[in-house]
Amino acid sequence: MSEPAEIGEHYDKRSPIGDELRDGQLHMWYWYDRDDDASLTEAVHRMTRKVTDTLGLRAGEHVLDAGCGPGETAIHLANRFGVRVTGITVSRFEIDRARKRARAAGVGDVVSYEYGDFMGLSYPDGTFDAVLALESLQNAPDIDQVFAELYRVLRPGGRITFSDFSLAGQGDPKRVATFMDTLKLPRLPTLPQWLDLARAAGFEVEEHTECGPRVFGRKAKYLEAAMRVQNDVTAKFGTEAVAEFARLHHGFFVPRKDQIGYVIVAARKPGR
Repeated sequence: MSEPAEIGEHYDKRSPIGDELRDGQLHMWYWYDRDDDASLTEAVHRMTRKVTDTLGLRAGEHVLDAGCGPGETAIHLANRFGVRVTGITVSRFEIDRARKRARAAGVGDVVSYEYGDFMGLSYPDGTFDAVLALESLQNAPDIDQVFAELYRVLRPGGRITFSDFSLAGQGDPKRVATFMDTLKLPRLPTLPQWLDLARAAGFEVEEHTECGPRVFGRKAKYLEAAMRVQNDVTAKFGTEAVAEFARLHHGFFVPRKDQIGYVIVAARKPGR
C-alpha cells in the first residue's frame, strides 16, 4: 500500500512530460471513435468538461480540487464558472507548476494550490460547496477514509463529482495487476462498487456513467498522438527522460481495452 509521499514521488517522476503532452491536465482523454480527429489536448479538455459539468457549479462557490495535478483544471473552473478553487496534491512538482500557471493566467486571487493529503484534510467541516476528484481517489491507501473526509469538508447539500478507472471486463488478471501496479492503485472497484463506496460515506448518488470504451478503449489514439509530438518532447526533455517516461507507463497499456472501465459519478451530501 502506497503512502502519500510515495504517491507524490510517483507523480513527480511522471508529471513533467505528462504536463507537456496534455497541457496541464494529467487525466484521461475522451475520443468518440477511431475517426474522431480531436488532438490529445482537445480530447483531455473534453474529459474535463464532461466531468466538471456534472457539478452544477454556480458563481461564487468554493470548490476543492482534490488531486489537482499541474493546475489547469482549477483554472478552467474559475474562468468558466466564476468559482473559487482550492487545489491539493501530494506532488511538489505539480504545486510549483500549478502556481506558476495560475499566476500566468491571472487567477491567483481565486485559485490556490496547497500540499495536502486528502486522507486527513486540514479544513473545517462544511468548508466547500463542491468537491472535484478527477482520477485521484484511486490512489488513496484507504478509499473509505477519503470519502469520509470529503463528506466532512462539504457543506450540507454540497456536491461531489469523481472520475476514476474501474474493473470492467474479465480476462487475464495478470494484465490488470500490471496496470494497477503501474498506476499505484491499491484497489480497482467495479462501477457498482464505486457507487457503494460513495453511499457508504453518506452521499446520495445522483448520476453515474461508465465510458470506458471512449477512454481506455481509445488508448491506441493516445499512442498515435504521443508519437506525433515525440520529437518535440525529446528536444525539450532529452532522450533518456522520454525513454524513462515510456518505461514507467508501459504497464498502463498491458490490459485489453475492454478490461479497464472509466466511471464518472455525481453525488450530493444530504442537507438541502
